[in-house]
Amino acid sequence: MNASNAQNLDVSAEDRLRADFYNFLGLLLAAPPDQMLLSQVTGLTGDETDLGQAIKAMSRVAKVTKPAAAEREFNALFIGLGRGELLPYASFYLTGFLNEKPLAQLRNDMAVRQITRAQNVFEPEDNIASLMEMMAGMIVGRFGSPASLEDQKAFWNKHIGPWAAHFYSDLEAAENSVFYASVGTAGRVFMEIEREAFRMTAG
Repeated sequence: MNASNAQNLDVSAEDRLRADFYNFLGLLLAAPPDQMLLSQVTGLTGDETDLGQAIKAMSRVAKVTKPAAAEREFNALFIGLGRGELLPYASFYLTGFLNEKPLAQLRNDMAVRQITRAQNVFEPEDNIASLMEMMAGMIVGRFGSPASLEDQKAFWNKHIGPWAAHFYSDLEAAENSVFYASVGTAGRVFMEIEREAFRMTAG
C-alpha cells in the first residue's frame, strides 16, 4: 500500500504496538519469511496473556523452522497447484467467491482514505496481508493523519471483523500448517482482542 504525506503525530505507544503487530502479521502473510524474519520471530518474547503465550509459541516454532521449509509451507497453504489449501480473501470468506462485493466495497473505502495499491502487488486488495497492512497504516497515519478510533472501528467491522478470526482459525488447523499454525493462533487471539476493544469503544 502506498501513502502520501505520512504523519506520525499523536499516536500512543499502545497504538504503535497494535500497528506493529498488524504490520508483523501482514509481513508473514504476504510472502514466505526469510532467515532474517524467522530470526526476528525467534527473538520475540511474550507474557502470560493469551497473546503473549501465542507469541511465545510462534517464537519456539520459528527457532526450528528453516526458510526453505517455511516457503514450502507458505506455497502449500496459499499458492498450491492451481490454488493453495486456503484462500485468504474477504470476498471468498464472505461470499464463497473471489472478487465479489466485499472487494468492491473495500476499494471504495480505500479511495475515500487515499489508500492505493502498491504498483508491484497484483493480489486482490481484500487479501488478509493487505488488510493487516492497511489497519497498521491507518493507526499510525501512513495514509495521512492517524485514523480516529471510530474510523478504525468502522473499517475493521466492515472489512476485517466479519472473517479474519475465521481465517486465522482455519490457518491454525490447516493440514499444511506448522509454523503458520502458530501464526494463526497469534492472529486469532489478536483479532479477539481487537474485537473486544472496539466493542467497548463508543460510537
